[in-house]
Amino acid sequence: MEDMINFKTLQQHSSSWLKGRYTLYKYKGFWNSQKFHEWAFLAHKTFKPNPSDVIISSCPKTGTTWLKALTFAIVTRNKFDESTNPLLTTVPHECIPLLEREFEQIEYNRINNNPDFIPFIATHLPYNSLPESVVSSNCKIVYIYRNTKDVVVYNYQFFRKACKVAEEEACFEDAFDEFCQGISWYGPYWDHILGYWKASLERPQEVLLMKYEDMKRDARSNVKRLAEFIGHPFTIEEEKEGVIECIVKLCSFEKLSNLEVNKSGVHSPVGSNGVENQLYFRKAEDGDWEKYFTDEMKEKIDELMDQKMEGTGLVLK
Repeated sequence: MEDMINFKTLQQHSSSWLKGRYTLYKYKGFWNSQKFHEWAFLAHKTFKPNPSDVIISSCPKTGTTWLKALTFAIVTRNKFDESTNPLLTTVPHECIPLLEREFEQIEYNRINNNPDFIPFIATHLPYNSLPESVVSSNCKIVYIYRNTKDVVVYNYQFFRKACKVAEEEACFEDAFDEFCQGISWYGPYWDHILGYWKASLERPQEVLLMKYEDMKRDARSNVKRLAEFIGHPFTIEEEKEGVIECIVKLCSFEKLSNLEVNKSGVHSPVGSNGVENQLYFRKAEDGDWEKYFTDEMKEKIDELMDQKMEGTGLVLK
């Protein structure tokens, strides 16, 4: 493995709709900012997971915040009650740190036996870009994905707002065309999904795929399924007492988006300029893409995803 990434040799792209304020580099088949490539590269070289670790994985804007909240609430349900859960005062992204940006924090907590640390780690890395130590450790991986058209819109709105570009100045058609070319944060999106899908077929005991729309349609069953997979199943007594329903309610968009921390707080890990917490809570709606897509756009991306997902049984439209 090389000692560093030579960014001068990599294909790069500055988005016109973001007024050149965000530049992506393509490294080993996927796009990302220079800083995130560097962090991921360092994590790849140094991170050593424990077999008991659980990796929460996703492509950005596919339900990551919700999955983090649900997972944290499931694991800590016997440690906190409805009035003391850290999710009430802390954005979910601080409850489960991101591997490629906060691996030093993860290692510090592990080495110093931080009593508040739980062995759950998030990542946006493609499966083939995960540290080899993650795959060889046989730790559990939970991956969430969602309707491609909504992912396009949510990426557009998140990065537009993060880069302080007014909507009337940010051409959605340009953002759409980029996405269809595979140019997006941690994209191409279809390759990101296919990597984890193949892994779930090869290692079903270690890799679980969850679809955002299915989780919204039947949150109770999917939360129960998630808890069982990560090794924290609900007891019969807990189910009778409505513990699953309480977790679903605590982690709902309505609950989290109206908390003061998520309306006015800022998520600022080491090395980050900070992101307003409210940007992680946009709408949590299915079908919001209909307000943005023309008929031609819908036809184009549906054909693209049908082609990319052929033979998988996965539906992303």
